[in-house]
Amino acid sequence: MLKLALLGSSGLLALLASVSIQAATTACRLPDFPQEVQCGSVQRPLNPEQPDGKKIAIHFAVIPSQDRNKLQDAVFLLAGGPGQSAIDVAGWGQSMLGRLNRRRDLVFVDQRGTGRSAPLHCPALEHSEQMLSEEQMDAATTACLKDLQALPYGDLRYFSTSIAVQDLEAVRQQQGYGKINLVGVSYGTRVGLEYLRQFPQSVRRLVLDSVVPPDMRLPAADAQTALNDLFADCEQHTQCRAAYPDLAQHWKKLLASLPQQISVVHPRTGRLMHLQMTRDMLYGLVHKTLYSAVSVSALPYALTQAEQGNYAPLVSLSGATSLPGPGDIVYGMHFSVWCGEAFARPGDLPGDDEFEKMMADMYQRTCRQWPHATIPPGFFTIPVSASPVLLLSGGIDPVTPTRHGAAVAKALGAQAHHVVIQNAGHGLLGQGCVRDVVYRFLNAKEDRLANQVDTRCVRQIPRPLAWMPPSAALPPDAAPPARQKGAQP
Repeated sequence: MLKLALLGSSGLLALLASVSIQAATTACRLPDFPQEVQCGSVQRPLNPEQPDGKKIAIHFAVIPSQDRNKLQDAVFLLAGGPGQSAIDVAGWGQSMLGRLNRRRDLVFVDQRGTGRSAPLHCPALEHSEQMLSEEQMDAATTACLKDLQALPYGDLRYFSTSIAVQDLEAVRQQQGYGKINLVGVSYGTRVGLEYLRQFPQSVRRLVLDSVVPPDMRLPAADAQTALNDLFADCEQHTQCRAAYPDLAQHWKKLLASLPQQISVVHPRTGRLMHLQMTRDMLYGLVHKTLYSAVSVSALPYALTQAEQGNYAPLVSLSGATSLPGPGDIVYGMHFSVWCGEAFARPGDLPGDDEFEKMMADMYQRTCRQWPHATIPPGFFTIPVSASPVLLLSGGIDPVTPTRHGAAVAKALGAQAHHVVIQNAGHGLLGQGCVRDVVYRFLNAKEDRLANQVDTRCVRQIPRPLAWMPPSAALPPDAAPPARQKGAQP
């Protein structure tokens, strides 16, 4: 009792808050962490308008700060997708935000429909050994919808971004945090914007990496632009032009050759796959490859090989046959969110862009039958922010182009600062010194200092050079390396 008296009223409140937080979580293990972390859950109504009705558990993990002078403005990572589990990507999040963990908790909340929070898995779509045709995808989607609706929490009208941020606020309150910092990546930026709209008083700082505005309709709006830029860049570089001449024309010839029956060795299992390659399937493979500047560098080779009938490089690059892993999409939640927020609204879909047509056709087939939430009109607006916001955009991002970041920054007002890396793709937290910029932005003691963070270290990095097989990379007059004595042929 004497010790408590000596603490004073503020110290006592801090101690009681700490005890409350510890009681709300238990020690647990995550796959990517050698040490124990803290895990917890909060019970939330499936339907927010029926607070005493059916409940679901929203799960979260906390990597606690061990500093004696720990700060109460925790950092929440908002995962992408929609459909990623934040807990499953906590290892990546800790590697990006680890310096902030010295004095702040890092918090990873599985959004409803993902991870451990009432998950809406579609196994046939998420774990397929094969590349599915349009008919197979439609059949798998229909079957998944039936299975999901049989779940105790299978009313899919209550899986939306607007409802999910209310769950996020409930976690903040349960854990006793003050104003929090949010770092949203891709779709997570939409979550961050909606949280800011509904709970501005709870936001200290906000980082939006690869910005998805609330009114964005299709996740392929700039794919054709990104592909055209690749063709133009190849023409401007002597080595690429020599290895892959007239790349844009070869792309047109490849498209004109479809549909056709092809055989591809599965890059993981080694089994031979026989399938009909269609234009939509080709656009889908290329779209996945365009996300990363590194994978884009190998796209000229993959497209040239595909024109010759060898689709294996493109299939491998796209990750279409990869094993399930952290960061994979939970498709039941993905469709519930996207069908409500993009495809339930009237509007023109799409233009003349083939990537957009492919994406729109896929979603429209699914969304015609998929139940979805009623989205409040305010969701599609962006509030002027009283809190500092740092926005990050990649100049060759096929999904969230720089114009999205610029438009959102303008709407957010004077507290928003937009940083562009011209030759970067989707997701910038791991690029160069961006991690350090984010750290200094979130760690600054005053908003004034956060808004003055120096971003000049974020250099305009060049696009990676086009990849070539080793034999093609040798100069024409170069001799092969001499074989060492005794070496076997």
